[in-house]
Amino acid sequence: MDRVSVSVLYFVLLSAVSATTISHDSVQPFVQPDPVTISEKTAVKFKPQLHVEKGCVPFPAVNAAGEITEGLKGWIWSEDCSVAPLGSQMYGRSTWFQDKWAMVYAWYFPTGFAAGGAEIRHYWSSMVMWIDNPALETPKILGASLSQQLLEPRGYLLGFLTPQRKDPYDKYISIPPVSFVGAQPVSSRRISRWRVEYTYSGGSNVSTKVSHRYANKGDWLALVFSAREGQYHDLIMWDQLTDEARAALNSVDFGESKVPFNDQNFQSTLEKAYPF
Repeated sequence: MDRVSVSVLYFVLLSAVSATTISHDSVQPFVQPDPVTISEKTAVKFKPQLHVEKGCVPFPAVNAAGEITEGLKGWIWSEDCSVAPLGSQMYGRSTWFQDKWAMVYAWYFPTGFAAGGAEIRHYWSSMVMWIDNPALETPKILGASLSQQLLEPRGYLLGFLTPQRKDPYDKYISIPPVSFVGAQPVSSRRISRWRVEYTYSGGSNVSTKVSHRYANKGDWLALVFSAREGQYHDLIMWDQLTDEARAALNSVDFGESKVPFNDQNFQSTLEKAYPF
């Protein structure tokens, strides 16, 4: 193929990618399919609830035709993305990693918030649940990792009071009992003037609750384990996406915030999130 042909092909491909961008509130989410494989059934069993405390609710990032959201500019108010009119979406992908079964759950937000304000177009948050074996009747939770700072921290006042760089994922080898769906306090014990320790009982032993909020002043919105009930969103696994949707998630540039489960970033996500 000569240089002219290569240039024409590049222009055609670039135009095709550009043509797939549509309004953030026009992307039709995937309906959660009935799980068939062991990995799909396990991903549905362990899928978490998300409580949105700050920022946008999750939106779908891609539709079945491979059309990608254009996101929102980094100056909007959270009220502008407080409702996903066609429904929200959760994405997932799972595999073996270091002899443990890793399930990546991810949410897309049309804009990223840091230090109390909208900063960038496009934002991904993700959670990795680690279990022993999906083929077991009752897999054991070994740990979990919640994204907290995948991007460089934003500063204030021309560099003063700039938050320190932290690990991309907050890592746990046990789940707080309060953060299992349906857990209820059964007793309490005062351990200081300002602190009360609660004992929780009941609820799920597989499904957890996470909040999207500011873990520390000045940081990006992060995922944290939560006592508050959230919402389940339709889960679509990587292998359940259409070929067009996978190709779009592999090729479209989301800017600073990267798709944590696509072919380019999936392995890196597991390496960054590994808690053991």
